[in-house]
Amino acid sequence: MTKHLLRTTAAAVVLAASAGAASAESVTISVWAGGSGPNDNYRVDAIEMAADILEREAAIRGEELDITVEKKTDNTWDDFKQAVTLAAEAGNAPHILVTGHEDIAPWAQSGLIVPVEDYLNLDAWPINDIYENLMEISSYGGIVYGLPQDAESRPFFFWKEHMKAIGYSDADLDALADKVEAGEYTLANVLEDAKKMTEAGVVESGYAFYPRPSNGPDYWQFYTSFGGVMEEDGKLVFDKDAMQRFYQFFVDAVEAGVTRKNHIGTPWDQWYAEVASGKAGLWSGGTWHYARYVNQEGLEDFFGSLAFSLIPAGEGGTANTLTHPLVYVLTAQDNEDEVAIAAELVKIASEPRINTLHAIKSAHLGIAKQQSNIDLYASDRWAREATERLLPHANAMPNNTDFGTYWNAMWSGLEAAWTGQKTPEQAVADVEAELKNSLGEAIVIR
Repeated sequence: MTKHLLRTTAAAVVLAASAGAASAESVTISVWAGGSGPNDNYRVDAIEMAADILEREAAIRGEELDITVEKKTDNTWDDFKQAVTLAAEAGNAPHILVTGHEDIAPWAQSGLIVPVEDYLNLDAWPINDIYENLMEISSYGGIVYGLPQDAESRPFFFWKEHMKAIGYSDADLDALADKVEAGEYTLANVLEDAKKMTEAGVVESGYAFYPRPSNGPDYWQFYTSFGGVMEEDGKLVFDKDAMQRFYQFFVDAVEAGVTRKNHIGTPWDQWYAEVASGKAGLWSGGTWHYARYVNQEGLEDFFGSLAFSLIPAGEGGTANTLTHPLVYVLTAQDNEDEVAIAAELVKIASEPRINTLHAIKSAHLGIAKQQSNIDLYASDRWAREATERLLPHANAMPNNTDFGTYWNAMWSGLEAAWTGQKTPEQAVADVEAELKNSLGEAIVIR
């Protein structure tokens, strides 16, 4: 505790000194955000708003602080990661990165990022109002490296009209989320209903169950649904039986004609248009999809058209969802004054009113308890219902430096089984061999 207080006090002194120096020279702070579309502008705009507030506070203290914020967003994660890598190698990494929490472990180990707890008092407002589990997800090795920028969850969606066409009533649909949570509606029921939709001609073959068309955190939910565990006591875990049941589910979906064998690689714009127009029957997505469906895809009656729930349980597991918070992290810089200012900007951007602008515009969930008292948040039906229905059951991918290797192996196995290159048994055996070779004792195989 003494060390932490000394660090935060030192950061405050640095900030005050930099404010005085800024009268002669302005400060430029750069912020880059990955995986960000048109609804996610507040990931970087919030830093600009924070800069305005910090400048005004300095002016009241009689100091002149001129902060220029340079903003950059990348819609794809690959482009973002490549840009960060190249910038870091060139010695000009941006001051602030908005990235997935799973990047904290490798980037902390490589020295790219520095702990936010070295610059901020975690026991003071607004950080002390952020949900504790999100702060844990923003940490690595017991050290807080980032502050959560948003929270979200990944629901299972049902197109109501299609469900009614195969026999569901409005009352059935109203009760569906509770049945999923209780384990009374499972992934076996998903395949059954998807088959019924296809056989009835409600949807085209291959469109009844329509998951995301590319690799992503979502697929770990299905592993969890079948009883899989990603990490236990700080070590990665590969459950062969759960992984095989997970792979088999997608193979069964293809063989039943409810999911296309070549579904992976479908363009995202096409996918969004199809699920938001009723061309698909059942699918898994994200809470942030609400904004895309309503704003870009023109889904006028979201709640009248869609039901949503946790990801249903499979054999050996439970219904669940995954939260994948993005985080603000600070990069190591030669100029310590700039890092201190960047930390202050991240802190201000985390205040409930500012974060709520992002949460509601992008259909993400809030990071702090007090956001439920912000009118914009409290009056939003999607934010309210998604928070209550999903977040209590959410898990997260581990912050583990070896998880990327595990993730790549899992996806390679799933893709091979899905497309018919290997049987689920062969795919699991190959993943096991790869993980034994690449990770050794860093992963528990059972």
